[in-house]
Amino acid sequence: MDSIEFWTVCSANSIVIDRDQMTNMDRFHDELLKWNKRVNVVSRQDMENIYERHILHSLAISKFVKFPANARCIDVGTGGGFPGIPLKILFPEIRMLLVDSIAKKSKLAGMFAQHTGLRHIEAKTVRAEALADKPEYRAAFDIVLARAVAPLVQLVSWVEPLLKPATTLAFLKGGNLEEEIAEAQKKFPALQIQEHHIDLNGAPWFKEQEKKLLVCRISTL
Repeated sequence: MDSIEFWTVCSANSIVIDRDQMTNMDRFHDELLKWNKRVNVVSRQDMENIYERHILHSLAISKFVKFPANARCIDVGTGGGFPGIPLKILFPEIRMLLVDSIAKKSKLAGMFAQHTGLRHIEAKTVRAEALADKPEYRAAFDIVLARAVAPLVQLVSWVEPLLKPATTLAFLKGGNLEEEIAEAQKKFPALQIQEHHIDLNGAPWFKEQEKKLLVCRISTL
């Protein structure tokens, strides 16, 4: 999928990207291609599929989750900036914190974020669970994001201290999630989970690979 096809597929799925945003998406794509040769944040076999399998995959969250202006968001295990950077480009009014425990990945994500020219986006080298030790991050986030980072029960355990009462957790995953969901609900009885199948016009890969989004909330903290 090239840049034009990516924009066309986004439009076909009501993901509206203006010219400046598309310029940022293209810049992010090209920088990732360049730097991935030095720091492997995307599989080498997947380099021709960045628009579809990484950027569009990230933007698919917007089909199921609302991103209000000034919403404080955290992307856990961001790697090269997914899904946080594409979503920040799509919703420039949100505040985005990218975190990864691997320094070379978080530094790369930080560089990509800086090159978007957008305000209120930063990257930190830290484990998500360690943020709970800092008062400025406790009960601070409106939206928590992650893509194929860890089992659901582990993700919720890591971020629980960071959640507001109405925080939305949006986790990109794939395959059969029945056992994973059951395990999380056993440990967190107040956890409400919606499982969405990602199926976008013009991008059959998501349905073929059983790509899904788990949208979760904890009703009582």
